[in-house]
Amino acid sequence: MRRAALRLCALGKGQLTPGRGLTQGPQNPKKQGIFHIHEACSPIHVNHVRDKLREIVGASTNWRDHVKAMEERKLLHSFLAKSQDELPPRRMKDSYIEVLLPLGSEPELREKYLTVQNTVRFGRILEDLDSLGVLTCYMHNKIHSAKMSPLSIVTALVDKIDMCKKSLSPEQDIKFSGHVSWVGKTSMEVKMQMFQLHGDEFCPVLDATFVMVARDSENKGPAFVNPLILESPEEEELFRQGELNKGRRIAFSSTSLLKMAPSAEEGTTIHEMFLSTLDPKTISFRSRVLPPNAVWMENSKLKSLEICHPQERNIFNRIFGGFLMRKAYELGWATACSFGGSRPFVVAVDDIMFQKPVEVGSLLFLSSQVCFTQNNYIQVRVHSEVASLQEKEHTTTNVFHFTFMSEKEVPLVFPKTYGESMLYLDGQRHFNSMSGPATVRKDYLWNPRNTTFVEN
Repeated sequence: MRRAALRLCALGKGQLTPGRGLTQGPQNPKKQGIFHIHEACSPIHVNHVRDKLREIVGASTNWRDHVKAMEERKLLHSFLAKSQDELPPRRMKDSYIEVLLPLGSEPELREKYLTVQNTVRFGRILEDLDSLGVLTCYMHNKIHSAKMSPLSIVTALVDKIDMCKKSLSPEQDIKFSGHVSWVGKTSMEVKMQMFQLHGDEFCPVLDATFVMVARDSENKGPAFVNPLILESPEEEELFRQGELNKGRRIAFSSTSLLKMAPSAEEGTTIHEMFLSTLDPKTISFRSRVLPPNAVWMENSKLKSLEICHPQERNIFNRIFGGFLMRKAYELGWATACSFGGSRPFVVAVDDIMFQKPVEVGSLLFLSSQVCFTQNNYIQVRVHSEVASLQEKEHTTTNVFHFTFMSEKEVPLVFPKTYGESMLYLDGQRHFNSMSGPATVRKDYLWNPRNTTFVEN
C-alpha cells in the first residue's frame, strides 16, 4: 500500500506500518482527525444518491421512456459553455458531499451488503463510490439557472483505492465523503474517503481517487468544466498532487509493455524464472517443470459471463460502471481465494480505465487471472469484454487490477509463454507502484467548514 495511504489510515498511535499491507493495531480516534457526528453536515442517504443523479440529469426511472428522456436532453445544448473561461470558478467545499450508509441504524439494508463471513461486500462499496464520484462532480458544475445539468459526467478512471482495514462491520454505520480536488479543461479528479462508526466517531477506513470526464448533454463529445479556486496552501497541495497524478499516469502509459520492451532488469527476471523451470534431466528448452511451491499462471484463471439487463443501467442508459467494478472485483476475489486457499482481503485497487461504455443487452465476459504473487500478496488482473447478442466480435471495455492479501503465504506464480511473462511483469509493476514513496503528504483530512486540514 502507498505510504501516503498508510499515513491517512494509521490506526495506531500515529505510527506507520512499513512496507505494503493493511494497517493494524488498536484504534485511537482522538489521534486521527476523524469526523465527529455532531460536527458533520447532514449527509445524503445512500439510497437517494442515484435518485438525485436522475433528477440532475432528467433521466427516467422507466426503461420504456429512456429514449424520450435522452431526446429531451438535446435541448440542453444551449447551456453548454463554449470555453472554460465562461464558467464561474468553484471552491473545493462547493462540491463537498457526505453520504450515509446506515447499516447499524437501518438493519434492513444489511442483507444487500452482507458477506457470508459477516463482513461488508466490498463490491457494493465500489458501486457507492462510483455514484458518489459522479454526484460530487455535478455539484462542482452546478448551474443554478437550469433545472437539469447539460453535462453528462462519466467515470473515466479509478486511479487508486487504498484500504486500511481487513474488513468492515455490517452492524455499524458507514459514511462516505468526497470533493473535487483537481480540474483540467474537461476532466476532474475526485478525492473520496470512507469512515465507519466506532462509538460516537467515524474512523477512516478507505481512501479513493477517481477521475471523471464531462461530456455534452447527449454524451457524444467533451464539455468544459468549472475551474477550481484554491483557498489555502493545503488545497494548493491537493491540486498539485492531482497534477502529479496526471503526469504519473502519462508516464506509466508511455512505458506500457504493450508499447515498449521490458527493461533490462525485467528481462533478466523473466529469463531467470524461465531457467528455474527447465528440467535438469534434459538438455532442452521445451522441457519445463515447476519449482517447489509454485503454480503455472495458466492454471490460475476463472471466467464468468453476465447478461447486461436494464436493471443495471446508469442515468445515461449504459451499464453502470459500479456494477462492472463489483462483478470484476467479486470474480477477482474468488480467483485469489481459490489460488491462495484461504480468505483474501483487498489491499488496493488501481488503474481501472473505462475504455468503452457497455450497452444494455450486451454479453459481458470477465476473465480473471493471478499474474503476480509475493509472500502473502496476490495481484489479480480481470479483463472485461463485451459482445452483442447478434455479433460474435468481442471488444475490450475494462482492465481491472486488484491487490489481495491472503491469510497465509501463497505459492509463486510462473509464466510459460512470452505473453504470460508480460502479464507477470505488468502485475509486478502494479504491485510495486502501490508501495513506492509518497510524493505528497496525505496525513490530513479535509475540513469543509474552514477549508483547512486536520492532522492525523
